[in-house]
Amino acid sequence: MTAHADLSPTLQLAIDLIRRPSVTPLDADCQKQMMQRLGDAGFNLEPMRIEDVDNFWATHGKHDGPVLCFAGHTDVVPTGPVTAWQIDPFNALIDEHGMLCGRGAADMKGSLASMTVAAERFVADYPDHKGKVAFLITSDEEGPAHHGTKAVVERLAARKERLDWCIVGEPSSTTLVGDVVKNGRRGSLGAKLTVHGVQGHVAYPHLAKNPIHLAAPALAELAAEHWDHGNDFFPPTSFQISNVNSGTGATNVIPGDLVAVFNFRFSTESTVEGLQKRVADILDKHGLDWHIDWALSGLPFLTEPGALLDAVASSIKDVTGRETKASTSGGTSDGRFIATMGTQVVELGPVNATIHQVNERVLAADLDVLTEIYYQTLIKLLA
Repeated sequence: MTAHADLSPTLQLAIDLIRRPSVTPLDADCQKQMMQRLGDAGFNLEPMRIEDVDNFWATHGKHDGPVLCFAGHTDVVPTGPVTAWQIDPFNALIDEHGMLCGRGAADMKGSLASMTVAAERFVADYPDHKGKVAFLITSDEEGPAHHGTKAVVERLAARKERLDWCIVGEPSSTTLVGDVVKNGRRGSLGAKLTVHGVQGHVAYPHLAKNPIHLAAPALAELAAEHWDHGNDFFPPTSFQISNVNSGTGATNVIPGDLVAVFNFRFSTESTVEGLQKRVADILDKHGLDWHIDWALSGLPFLTEPGALLDAVASSIKDVTGRETKASTSGGTSDGRFIATMGTQVVELGPVNATIHQVNERVLAADLDVLTEIYYQTLIKLLA
């Protein structure tokens, strides 16, 4: 392993951050370390602890002109069984293959280190840059996400803060750093459906109403329904049942209720209200006695080709020689909250092959490449 002092500033910071066990919603002083660095570089710092979540907002530059924000999270998912790891998951190291190993290496402490070092370098090289460089960092992205980016965005919007462009450091790359950037995400609409029947003895079905038998045709129709065709940026809306539960545990009892949990990942071709109505129409068509609790995790958002996407793609080309692909695939991210401010949002980070897995790792050299891409993007938009 290379000595810590011989590593690049990005890798030194990434290792320092990974070695802090910041499992959601803990921050473990990761943000304190980032704020120290940004404060020394001349950023104005605004810690925002909301409930049990640490967040901060930092800015450097002028009040007029465009604002480019780096967004990300210091929290990580649990390690899983530590004995399954080849190393201590919070003892970051670079192995003989040049891989930086540890929980958060890819998602997303590597990106945090890259964006911090890129911003330090940019404000030192261009102290009188246009507009503002900003940071919006939370410790509640992997958890409920109620008191993190969502809450900070609400505060920023209430005081009419400007936020033109945002780069979220989520691990967007598939095989090589920069080969994919995310320029949008599908919406996520979850539901817990309860179908009511009448409990009874299996030997006397005429005295009961079996909710499993009653609900099965409706669930099959929902699963087979074609919700929309998608569009040039999004695939068709998908519907997936993730859990069905019923029964008392006894083999001779017809249950009184069935509970099914399902989720829509929906494109901009569908609306929340439209999906909810179509589900209700199908359930009513089958004559069910039903109730649904809906949970909207996020609306779909899209950043079409423009200043931000052009600058990011051009920077990736300049640094790596690669043409990047814009994609809206994958799950949700905190970009969905930032997009509500009318902000152009893209996600750009390292390769995502091992995120949330045991033995999470990323090619160490990729983080230096990512730092340069972020730096070149800052130059293109604010220099």
